Amino acid sequence: MESASYQDSLFAGDHKEAFDQIRNFLAGRFVGATRDRALLQEVVKCFFCRVWMTEKDSYREDVKDTELATLYRRIFKGLRTEFPSVFDEDEEILLDPASIQFVDDKLRAFDLNEVDRDPFGDLYETLIGTGVREEEGQFFTPQNGIELLVELIDPQPGEKIIDPACGAGGFLSSASQHLLEMGQTRSEVARHVFGIEKDAYLTKLTATRLALLNRQPGEVYCGDSLAWINQDGGNLSLPEEEAYDVVLTNPPFGKNIDSASDEVQATYHLGVKWKRNRSNGRYEPTNEMPGSVPPQVLFIERCLNLLKPGGRLGMVVPESLITSKTYRHVVQFVRDQASVEAVLGMPEAFFKTSGKGGTHTKVCLLKLTKQQGEDDEGTSRLFLAEAEYCGHNSRGQSIERNDLPDILEKFREFEGGGIENQDHLGYSISQEEVVDNILSPRYYDPEVDLIFEKLRDTHDLVQMGELIENGVIEKSTGDEVGRKAYGTGDIPFVRTSDISNWEVKVNPQHRISREIYKEYSQKQDVRPGDILIVKDGTSLIGNCAIITKHDTEIVYQSHLYKLRVNDKDKISPYLLLAILSSKPVQRQIKAKRFTQDIIDSLGKRIYEITLPIPKDEERREDISEKVKRAIQDRIEARELTKEACVEVVQT
Repeated sequence: MESASYQDSLFAGDHKEAFDQIRNFLAGRFVGATRDRALLQEVVKCFFCRVWMTEKDSYREDVKDTELATLYRRIFKGLRTEFPSVFDEDEEILLDPASIQFVDDKLRAFDLNEVDRDPFGDLYETLIGTGVREEEGQFFTPQNGIELLVELIDPQPGEKIIDPACGAGGFLSSASQHLLEMGQTRSEVARHVFGIEKDAYLTKLTATRLALLNRQPGEVYCGDSLAWINQDGGNLSLPEEEAYDVVLTNPPFGKNIDSASDEVQATYHLGVKWKRNRSNGRYEPTNEMPGSVPPQVLFIERCLNLLKPGGRLGMVVPESLITSKTYRHVVQFVRDQASVEAVLGMPEAFFKTSGKGGTHTKVCLLKLTKQQGEDDEGTSRLFLAEAEYCGHNSRGQSIERNDLPDILEKFREFEGGGIENQDHLGYSISQEEVVDNILSPRYYDPEVDLIFEKLRDTHDLVQMGELIENGVIEKSTGDEVGRKAYGTGDIPFVRTSDISNWEVKVNPQHRISREIYKEYSQKQDVRPGDILIVKDGTSLIGNCAIITKHDTEIVYQSHLYKLRVNDKDKISPYLLLAILSSKPVQRQIKAKRFTQDIIDSLGKRIYEITLPIPKDEERREDISEKVKRAIQDRIEARELTKEACVEVVQT
């Protein structure tokens, strides 16, 4: 069962509605600062004053307007001394009396001493949800994702917790709440929670958030946790190696982010090039520097170094880090040092904050436990889950559907000894079943196996790779002609968006010259009966079209595979088209594709796709005939439409 804080984070509409009203009110009155950062700082000052008045029993209902503003300013003067890491010594409340009264009226409705709520989190989401993130290019973990990962890690009283890339303090705040709910005092929690953040503003924001929650300054440092230096260039004044029981973090990720200098990068095992040893299949470090290494790669090594033996890591990572061939050595490095216990795939909408805000980058939540020695074999099974919904859609709007609570419930079952009904929201595999260091949950989709189990008696289950290797099917890839070629002629340049409902669009958006077509026509060798299938992109991967006699004069792009049936006695092109579009194959395509930078790719995993071919010959012929007739009817209708349009303007 979920903790109160986890449930509240999903349905914290009361706080957020009030904070939205505060924001709208202040934005129209606060002269000189309408930016949400400035508004947030003023409301936070009022937060502290309100909490202080409540705890010191100095609040009076009859105090209003100017007298209330005077009381707030007097209390804030004392708070500056009490919390020097949060407020500057010359800082003042800048709100006018009417604004202070409005904020006070809204805060009065809340019990700010509840340990199972983080009102600052709601305030931050309301005021800065798209502010700092869009300005700084930073995308902070949604609150329900934070709560889920904290529940998985389950910090315990007395454990030292650190976030080496703490941002606005979401993980540290949630972990603090978790410990407060378990009965730890605020002062005990404050002594065991640590944060490091490169951005000075966010460092202060985290310090403020923790101070508001724990009622005392926290251990939050502005510095570079990869280089382990503070903002002044000196060493960070906290332990660097094997000092922490728990690491909870969402480090910055992206191939274009500079993570460290060459000197710092060279100090990391993952900061050098790795090569695969063909004799044993393992990756081994070299002495070569690969250029810039993505920050998420170095951060995962940093997090493992921070942990004590037996310590636990909860981390948000881009799916590409645990599934792409480029990072197989990283996963091997992690599995050599830690037991991977849970990997939870999040939907692409997870980091979307609004229609334009946020990012579609697909991420996973990881739970790892650092090994306690060479003889530590870790857990024998790995918990996997793939969420389809996360409580908001791709425009950042709240929706009722949210798979995260169900995933947590399945994980509890897993911890208890087994999952009663395995599906995409919770299933397990043995560590030996992990293929080539691929940890993406959807790769091991259990529902595909359930589908095939029902088909074994009636279908031959044949891998695409087997058909390609035996010459039954021939596979080739298209080409890119470059943007300058667009609009130079009348020959269709077929792209992924031109593949729909088994057809190549009659009027594709881009056309090229006949000269360019001649450069590629012999190489691409497009013939009737060939099948084009989308291999790169997002939602279009797996879409198919069959080439007819009207479509051969084309050039198709590199994001498409061309499949040609060479042995029609084994399988006809029309039957193959139907099989590729069937539910079990499309489900596999969704499972096997992997994230590569900003797009997904099926790549060579097309060889792993299992095709369910009906054993009954009459059934195969019947399916082929139906597909053929459907294609012919569409083409006939299409050609008649073209003729009619031509006849309209004939003289």
